[in-house]
Amino acid sequence: MGRDVSQGAFTREDRVRYRQKVRRCLDVFALMLDDFGFDADRPMTGLEIELNLVDSAAEPAMRNEEILANIADPLFQTELGQFNLELNALPRLIEGAGFADYEQDLRSSLSRADERAAKSDAKIVLVGILPTLTEGHLVADNLSTNERYRVLNDQIVGARGEDIELDIRGVERLQTHTDSIAPEAACTSLQFHLQVAPDSFADYWNASQAIAGVQVAIGANSPFLYGRQLWAETRIALFEQATDTRPDELKAQGVRPRVWFGERWITSIFDLFEENVRYFPPLLPICEDEDPVEVLHAGGVPQLGELRLHNGTVYRWNRPVYDIMDGRPHLRVENRVLPAGPTVVDMLANAAFYFGLARALAEADRPIWSQLTFSSAEENFHAAARRGMDAVLHWPRLGDVPVTQLVLDVLLPKAAAGLDGFGVAPAERDRLLGVIEQRCRTGRNGAVWQTEAVWAAERHRGMDRAAALHHMVQRYAELQRSNEPVHTWPVD
Repeated sequence: MGRDVSQGAFTREDRVRYRQKVRRCLDVFALMLDDFGFDADRPMTGLEIELNLVDSAAEPAMRNEEILANIADPLFQTELGQFNLELNALPRLIEGAGFADYEQDLRSSLSRADERAAKSDAKIVLVGILPTLTEGHLVADNLSTNERYRVLNDQIVGARGEDIELDIRGVERLQTHTDSIAPEAACTSLQFHLQVAPDSFADYWNASQAIAGVQVAIGANSPFLYGRQLWAETRIALFEQATDTRPDELKAQGVRPRVWFGERWITSIFDLFEENVRYFPPLLPICEDEDPVEVLHAGGVPQLGELRLHNGTVYRWNRPVYDIMDGRPHLRVENRVLPAGPTVVDMLANAAFYFGLARALAEADRPIWSQLTFSSAEENFHAAARRGMDAVLHWPRLGDVPVTQLVLDVLLPKAAAGLDGFGVAPAERDRLLGVIEQRCRTGRNGAVWQTEAVWAAERHRGMDRAAALHHMVQRYAELQRSNEPVHTWPVD
């Protein structure tokens, strides 16, 4: 939900009118899918990276508005917390040297932003959850000043009608309550966008769901929250709980959560938008002036503003996107499962693995979703978030298999073939997939490095947990700037 919102109090009439408008948009979308010309000639990709700001003591720096003004770059935007920023890379093709272009642009943008942040005694850290965050940091007063965040907070908390419970059981346990969605700001992610044609969208979404657990296991980078070691990718559990609009009674009735893996394989992108409208009441019932039926009949491209806004408040791990660029509509899969960091090269290795593997599975003669149950895909996802590199996942014809073995023996060759299909230069393909291979051979990703660095600080330096976390974040920030992949980082 990237748009600005200023309205905070919604009437019953607002909600009725919005529901009618959303359904009207859905009907128009169905007509467009039947015979409209969507842009899919040369599929573009995109990246979004959510960033953390820390001060010289590795504490979160609540200065995003000031730093954003100093950066003065439209590619950077605010995010939920005052210690967050978001960087949107320019969309591009990944054929040829596309990944190298991404790397150059991202490193340049982050370096320039870091220089501007330094003027405010801050620096940028790319990590799934900033390990030095405490409950005192994640409060409503530290939400970004953009009105849309306050409105969203009020609507989610109001829909729930009571405090939000956080209960995450991992290596250690965290059990607490919050009266706002501020803990969601701790979840800083890396999001991939892949443009697809309408008739192949279902294949790409299904493939993305099937491999979500594998992605999380090898890319995990969020083992700490509030000073406790929880899941390898604690961000998954935290995001699911921090935006849950359901009290216990509605959970018991089987009401769907707004942070949702889903419940079935699909046959069309329409299935996902229709589920949104059928299952989820509007959080932000704001109507546009556009009549999408009139625009369509006049030969124009409907914005479908209400449908898109509603879609932005249903937090699927793989989200369908309808958008318009240069007057032409297009569809995208937005892959949202991964954390930010540790380095630019690590994130691009994750991107190469995702784009290549999604294409290979989507275009396979025998679809993976015809062999893997949807419930197994969801169980893989949460098992991977808990255990990371140590996860054992279920895979067709292999049964239960260590994720590192699955990647090395089965999935890396498929990802390579998928990248070849995109026309990625062989040197770029091998360089980036080589990072994934070495992570699997060494058993080391960001979550492993973080936990080992904290253990070393506690055991060898005699630090308590808080001091060890601060020491680790300082070292993490230094190593991050080297752009050496995390599996090569020393633990000291």
